[in-house]
Amino acid sequence: MIEFHHVSILAQACTDWLIQDPNGIYVDGTVGGAGHARQLAERLQPGGTLVAIDRDPDALAVAAERLRDLPCQVKIIRGNHQQMGELLDRLGILAVDGILLDLGVSSFQLDTAERGFSYMHDGPLDMRMNPEDPLDAARIVNEYSEKELAEIIFSYGEERWAKRIAQFIVQKRAEKPIATTGELVEIIKQAIPAAARREGPHPAKRTFQALRIAVNGELAGLEKGLLAAVERLKPGGRIAVITFHSLEDRIVKKTFQNLAKKCICPPNLPICTCQHQAVLKKLSWQAPSEAEVEANPRARSAKLRMAEKIS
Repeated sequence: MIEFHHVSILAQACTDWLIQDPNGIYVDGTVGGAGHARQLAERLQPGGTLVAIDRDPDALAVAAERLRDLPCQVKIIRGNHQQMGELLDRLGILAVDGILLDLGVSSFQLDTAERGFSYMHDGPLDMRMNPEDPLDAARIVNEYSEKELAEIIFSYGEERWAKRIAQFIVQKRAEKPIATTGELVEIIKQAIPAAARREGPHPAKRTFQALRIAVNGELAGLEKGLLAAVERLKPGGRIAVITFHSLEDRIVKKTFQNLAKKCICPPNLPICTCQHQAVLKKLSWQAPSEAEVEANPRARSAKLRMAEKIS
């Protein structure tokens, strides 16, 4: 079996929130190493079903192995959680009792150098969660214009040195193509002034986050995917979403808040005319405990958002 190590974050909180009916249908839309999925499935009875979705074939191979000895039914399907409706249709499932989305990149992906996700390990510039996707980080770094690079790094990485980093990338790639994560890290270090490099996280963290988001379209379809997921919940069904940076968390928070509104009329209207109905209730969030962060420092930025579909 592929060595797939991943410390599941907020797994107990997710399980406690989601599982109401042990004979229900539950979806892990980003199954990864099946850490969360395993805990969910262990709460289910033989009449229950767990659907495991991921676009990474390595993750699905591990999930199939780690979920094979459970009493409940397990259905594994490859795909992007943003197309959950289509995937559930293929399985003949109309509605589910609970949905979990762990939006972070897995420890396996970060720690496997040849996947190209990490600024800590030298490897090819890849960053694709689905290795069959046509767009990889090397293409963005070597082919996108300086303006496009700066916009990606600033918008998706919230990096204040985005323009300078993009300028240095374009200058270096004119000499020869940038092929590895190690080469890119050195370019970023050269672009960011020494005083700025001594503060905050690793100087390449924000740029690598931005490239990963762009490669995998993580934000572009997130709201649409959340809406599709909520649509597939049964009345009273619950959704739990774990985010790892402010950009995706804002989208999740805003989407949940909009779905919980009873009125979406402009605030200057004297009476409600929209006839809008709230879809979600019990909006709440939770951060990892100090013990979780100590056991897994990558959990520090995690945030769990939860909601329930109105009956």
